[in-house]
Amino acid sequence: MLIKEYRVCMPLTVDEYRIGQLYMISKHSCEQSGGGEGVEVVKNEPSVHPQYGAGQLTEKRIYLSSKLPSWAKAFVPWFFYVTETAWNFYPYTITGTVSFLPKFSVRIETRFENNKGNNNNLVTLKPSVCFVQDLSRWQSRRTGRGPLQEGWRDTQEPIMCSYKRVQCSFEVYGFQSRTEEFIHKNIRDILLVGHRQAVAWMDEWHGLTMEEVREYERTMTEKTNSKVKSSQSSTGETALGGGYLSIICEYYL
Repeated sequence: MLIKEYRVCMPLTVDEYRIGQLYMISKHSCEQSGGGEGVEVVKNEPSVHPQYGAGQLTEKRIYLSSKLPSWAKAFVPWFFYVTETAWNFYPYTITGTVSFLPKFSVRIETRFENNKGNNNNLVTLKPSVCFVQDLSRWQSRRTGRGPLQEGWRDTQEPIMCSYKRVQCSFEVYGFQSRTEEFIHKNIRDILLVGHRQAVAWMDEWHGLTMEEVREYERTMTEKTNSKVKSSQSSTGETALGGGYLSIICEYYL
């Protein structure tokens, strides 16, 4: 088992990101679905967790393409999908996965706070501090925020941080270390992409109410599910791949 902590800062407040996160996930899922891979939303409803109480429960089937390295394909069945269960107790979320692969699991716990990523009381691991990239020329018309030049975290207001504890396990002798490192590398890369998208798309979602973004979410879910099912009907098969890693991280962004 390999556990790492990531911290990603953004020029937002925690309240703002509650809307931006839902918008980004819905849009990103739809854009990444098609061609035999993507996300089918099975359940998205209020529910009660036995330990944490009331929250939003989302269950998804993540159908995957064939982009894994050759050394990992020996473990992949001809037809494959991952079931993702996510609990949203914003500003705290928990996401876990279940798959056909034996002894494989991913669990991500996320907490959002209004600070620069300097809260060291949340976890006991040495963190990997990440920064949203490629936004040095970006500027929001609605809020006037940006561009994010080098050192922006020192002076930016508002600013928030996404603290993520990522636990990955693939207990197969001879493949464990490189598989877990491979998954962590991809998770880190996709975390940066997702957070960058949330910031770059700010003018599309900033100012939306929770009711409005939930309606957008429902509309995009129908569109995404339709794309996934249509692709499966036309191809007749699905395999495992990097599509998993680009989508599996979405709810923890």
